[in-house]
Amino acid sequence: MATSLVLKVTAASDDPERAHIGCNVAAVALASGLDVHVFLALEGVHLARPAEAAKIIVAEAPPISELLDALYAGATVTVCTPCAARRGLTAQDFRPGTELAGSARFVELLARDGASGLVY
Repeated sequence: MATSLVLKVTAASDDPERAHIGCNVAAVALASGLDVHVFLALEGVHLARPAEAAKIIVAEAPPISELLDALYAGATVTVCTPCAARRGLTAQDFRPGTELAGSARFVELLARDGASGLVY
């Protein structure tokens, strides 16, 4: 049985519904007691930017910014360093508590005993 969930979220305002589903699944996993790690890649790196996340609205769904607040409070949130760099973003562009790391960190999290992974 999985004890941790690693979610890679690759969308933000370019595909709000997919971004929301990834964050919602992560928040539900966290509320269910799983150890949750969110890895933001590609356009998903923008979710770690408070002003950008606040702009993402999905009808009949909780605000993605509230889901992210829960994730930052109880999960680890990592931004793909190369993805951020390709978008001209640095650590100062992200909300406090955001880790920056590359694919090796994603693989490390997935390789742990009891880990399951999803990509949105």
